[in-house]
Amino acid sequence: MDFLLLPLFSFLVGIIVGLTGIGGASLITPMLIFIFQVPPAVAISSDVVAATLMKVVGSIKHWQQQTLDREVVKWLALGSVPGSLLGVGILHLIKLKAEHNLNNIMLHLLGVTILSVTLLTLVQMLLLTFFPQLQLPELPKFDLTTQLGRLQTVSVGAFLGCIVGLTSVASGSMFALALIAFFRLDARKLVGTDISQAAILLLFTAVGHLTLGTVDWSLVLPIWLGSVPGVLLGAKICQIAPQKPLRFMVYFILMMVSLKLVY
Repeated sequence: MDFLLLPLFSFLVGIIVGLTGIGGASLITPMLIFIFQVPPAVAISSDVVAATLMKVVGSIKHWQQQTLDREVVKWLALGSVPGSLLGVGILHLIKLKAEHNLNNIMLHLLGVTILSVTLLTLVQMLLLTFFPQLQLPELPKFDLTTQLGRLQTVSVGAFLGCIVGLTSVASGSMFALALIAFFRLDARKLVGTDISQAAILLLFTAVGHLTLGTVDWSLVLPIWLGSVPGVLLGAKICQIAPQKPLRFMVYFILMMVSLKLVY
């Protein structure tokens, strides 16, 4: 493996994550599988651990810039953390019952998850871009000052957290969709809130994946070396960068990658 190439690619992914809040696991995990020929189970677990530091560093930067909503972060994390641990628990069961199929099962789970997230987001972006006058039925906005709003937020967090625990994907992309749909956050706070809740979620998910015994530290360290400075740079220029063209490009790449994983 070229250990100069892995930090370089990770640096580029870190910039994208800092700028948009999406793309970390969705890009790094397939990169490890296809370019560096890493088994899917090892790629997913190693990426969860590596992504944790990247998201923590990014969240600290956004916290300092006050570009996040602390209440949304808190209530989403109350659901997503136990949800992610449930996902890791399911992986433990798969490993016990069908260890020889673990890589194959996780490869398809990863592909289906990335494809689903990408399709949902692309449809939303295309509708907003080309049909801005189209009146779509709005989803209910969660009110965190009420018990119902908090319960709804925790429930959504738990469901998405379970997906993250299983695949390492969606800590950014799927939660970003939820933040747009249910909280109507403005663009300035969307990225910071997304990265901050992902940081809390991945801290616990990483511990779970460490217990699986599929984390490869020779992959984690080069990813850290590249992604941490990348996410700092991306967060710094987040407020001035054009988001739409960048997101279209990222989701186009994710579409190609997910189709390759599934088929």
